[in-house]
Amino acid sequence: MLRHMAKQLSRLDRVFYALADPTRRAVLQRLSQGPAAVSELAQPFKMALPSFTQHLNVLEECGLVHSEKIGRIRTYQVAPKQLKMAEQWLVEHRDVWEKRLNQLDNYLETIKEKK
Repeated sequence: MLRHMAKQLSRLDRVFYALADPTRRAVLQRLSQGPAAVSELAQPFKMALPSFTQHLNVLEECGLVHSEKIGRIRTYQVAPKQLKMAEQWLVEHRDVWEKRLNQLDNYLETIKEKK
């Protein structure tokens, strides 16, 4: 079980690492509209193509996108499974913090009422 959790965390760490970069988030946002070729994805960014493809590699290695090469054209599309895993982690942690904040709010209200 612990090994499974460590593997999940490792995947989760890679997903959050990939999402931490604004270029990669912009690529994911574009791909949410549908698949696109590398040249189309790279167009809005002012960087060399090898640098841009490194961003695509990070996204693909963590499982946020997958690619297919037909002839000389490589096309990318979103792979939602890893995004769902990150979303689930955020939801679980948001619930914990909301409960803690509600408890704090209740405590502060009790103190206020005692005064």
